[in-house]
Amino acid sequence: MPRSNCRHGRCPIKAICIAGVHSGVGKTTVTLGLMACLRRRGLAIAGFKVGPDFIDPGHHGRILGAASLNLDGWMLDRGANRERFFRHARNADIAVVEGVMGLYDGYDGRTEAGSTAQIAKWLGIPVLLVADARHMARSAAALVLGFQRFDPMVNFAGVVFNHLGSERHLAYLREALEAAGVLPCLGGILRAETIGIPERHLGLLTAEEYGHQNGQMDRIADAIEAAIDIDGLLEKLPEIPLDRPEPIPEWSGERVRIAVARDEAFCFYYPDNLELLERFGATIVFFSPMEAETLPEGIGGLYLGGGYPEMFGERLSRNESLRDAVYRASLGGMPIYAECGGFMYLCREIIDLEGRVHPMCGCFSASVRMLGRLKALGYREIRMAENTCIGKPGTVIRGHEFHYSELMSEPDAMQAYRIADRSGMMQRTEGYQIRHTLGSYMHLMFASNPDVARHFVECAAGWAGRQPGESQNPVP
Repeated sequence: MPRSNCRHGRCPIKAICIAGVHSGVGKTTVTLGLMACLRRRGLAIAGFKVGPDFIDPGHHGRILGAASLNLDGWMLDRGANRERFFRHARNADIAVVEGVMGLYDGYDGRTEAGSTAQIAKWLGIPVLLVADARHMARSAAALVLGFQRFDPMVNFAGVVFNHLGSERHLAYLREALEAAGVLPCLGGILRAETIGIPERHLGLLTAEEYGHQNGQMDRIADAIEAAIDIDGLLEKLPEIPLDRPEPIPEWSGERVRIAVARDEAFCFYYPDNLELLERFGATIVFFSPMEAETLPEGIGGLYLGGGYPEMFGERLSRNESLRDAVYRASLGGMPIYAECGGFMYLCREIIDLEGRVHPMCGCFSASVRMLGRLKALGYREIRMAENTCIGKPGTVIRGHEFHYSELMSEPDAMQAYRIADRSGMMQRTEGYQIRHTLGSYMHLMFASNPDVARHFVECAAGWAGRQPGESQNPVP
């Protein structure tokens, strides 16, 4: 099946969307195993994840050796989703898209908006349905029939059952589906605790922490290889013509170095956020807030993404030299942008669930307290109310919010954002700015407004241009 890269006009590609009947059925396990099996066959794979998720794409990337991009029906419109799909998949043999929640689950109970089904239809790709077989026998046929008939515009490749009790259980389910004349059963996975990835409060352990330890991906791939007729699935998949994307102009001007925090504590980044920064003239320089003694040399800006600073509070706090370097960079007016976990790191301290206090950078005066419950979850639309390092007043960008912590008091800083939820009903202020340091609980998707990336790079370049010969940690 491997093919040469398409160079002219339209090029066909095979694609599959892995969707669940509900959350927790094992679609991530099936997706990871399928990706690993396809790589064993020497295929070039383009990976995607539906929804505002950082963890699953990270695991995709570990297997594929390349970034897995997010597709999203609210943060991005149909055209933007198709463009990023075609561009990312243009040199692949097959695209694998992992869904979110259940196949038809979206923003509300009335429409398909925000669902995996919507994305599959927008892209014209077939769905492999994953169903949990526990406590189910002939009723499985009724379940599958309902999914198949619910939306006749969704194209299905078949169904895979997870958590089977035995081979006999699978045979029983096949009989039920065949008798009902519904989707073909393409295989089933026996119940096993050894092929899962451990979880914590925000979901699976990240790829940076877990690292697919002790041959776990090989075990998952072996299980999927034994459970699913992968070669038969590949033969059944139709070829999808891809329009050749318009070329992206290469940056021809001078570049500015922007430091990006990346380690086990800070690993939540949309890959194309970083790609957009590079497109507008940034050179990305990664560093670890847990290990680095100081910030990288010659930088003009700093980007601190989300992650789990609370899980590594002691190590982050112990690295006083780096915390001091970040604080002095903020005092010196360096453009600094921080999201969620990165924002927490810029605050005075983090108080964990055991009540332990971990001093942080102190750029913002507030303390952050971890909670044993979810504090906020949902899509957000952000409108700039002030001049910031990522946009001028009136700039609008979309993102999402998801955290288990809260501020114990308002920081002594300007509130630069006006925030609405997906419905537009929730209105509040957030986005704290002091000097040119901007921090927020919001995770922004730069692709929803690329001017945000451009503005940050321009601010970094402007600041670097005003600091000739000075250190990367200026003090006014």
